Amino acid sequence: MQLETYISDLLYRYDCVTVPEFGAFLTQRTSAKIHESTDTFYPPKKALSFNEQLQQNDGLLANYIAEVEKIPYTTAINKISKHIKSIKSYLVEGETIQFKNIGELVLNADGKIQFNPSNQINYLTDAFGLSHFKSVDVNREIYLENVESIEVNSPIILTPEKRANRNWMKYAAAAVFLLGFGGFGAVTYYNNNSIENHNQLAQEQANEQLDAKVQEATFVISNPLPAATLSLEKQSGNYHIVAGAFRVEANSDKKVSQLRSKGYKARKIGANRYGLHEVVYGSYATRAEAQDELYKIRREHNRDAWLLIKALK
Repeated sequence: MQLETYISDLLYRYDCVTVPEFGAFLTQRTSAKIHESTDTFYPPKKALSFNEQLQQNDGLLANYIAEVEKIPYTTAINKISKHIKSIKSYLVEGETIQFKNIGELVLNADGKIQFNPSNQINYLTDAFGLSHFKSVDVNREIYLENVESIEVNSPIILTPEKRANRNWMKYAAAAVFLLGFGGFGAVTYYNNNSIENHNQLAQEQANEQLDAKVQEATFVISNPLPAATLSLEKQSGNYHIVAGAFRVEANSDKKVSQLRSKGYKARKIGANRYGLHEVVYGSYATRAEAQDELYKIRREHNRDAWLLIKALK
C-alpha cells in the first residue's frame, strides 16, 4: 500500500492530513524568502510538519483511498490500520521510515516520532513551477566622461562680392512676358473647350459602367445553401487535472497541442497569481470523476500531474 502517495495528493489541497492511530501531517504557508549570505531566492511554499498527538480519524484519508481504489470505507480503514502497525514495528526496531516527497520518520531517544521534512516538492499550488535560484553579483563599470573645452579663434576673412552686369537679363525677361501674355488668351480659349468636352465624355462613360455593374449584381438565389450548424463541446467543472504551468505562453500552447494529439481534452485555464500559464488535461464536475482520471493519467502518462480545485470565471 503506497500510503505516502495518498497523503501527498491530499497535502496539495488540505492543511492537515491525519493518519489514524499514527499522527497528522500539517502544512503552513510561508512567504518568499531571500537568503542574504548566499543571495538565493526561495518561492513561497507550504512548510511541512508532523504532530503525533493528532491521531483521531477525521475520515479524509480513508475516504480518499476508498474513492481511488474503489473499495468500501471500512476496508480502507482496515488497510490503513494494518499498514500503520507495520510502520510502528519498523520504528521500534530503530529503522528510518522514508515517505517519498514528504519526509523521514524516526524514533528519538524519548520514544517520540521525529519528522524531517523533504523539500523535493512544493505543495503550494499557486507556486507551481517556481524553484529557488541564486542571484549573480552584478559588477558595474563606471566610465568617466572627460569633457575638454577647446576654444578656436580663427580669423574671419571677408571677400567682396563681384557683381556681374545683368542688364541684358532685364530685356530678356520683358520679351518673355510679352510672348507669354499673348499666348495665354489662345491657350485659355482652347483649354476651356477641351475640358468641357472631356468632362461630358467622362460622365457618359461612368453612367455606362454603373448600369453594367447594376445588371451584374441583380440576381436571385433559387436554391440557397442550408445554414451550417457547429456543435462545440464546452468543458465545465471545478476539478482540473493540471499537466503543467509555463512562464512563456507559447510553450503552454505547444503543450495543449501535444496533449490533444494524444486524445486528451486539454486546454489553458489562464495564468495563476505568479503569471504562469496553466494547462490542464481536462475539467470535471465531480471529485470522484477527476480522481479516477488523475489515477489513470499518473499511471499511463504523467506521474507529476495533480488535481486543482478551482472555480473558473
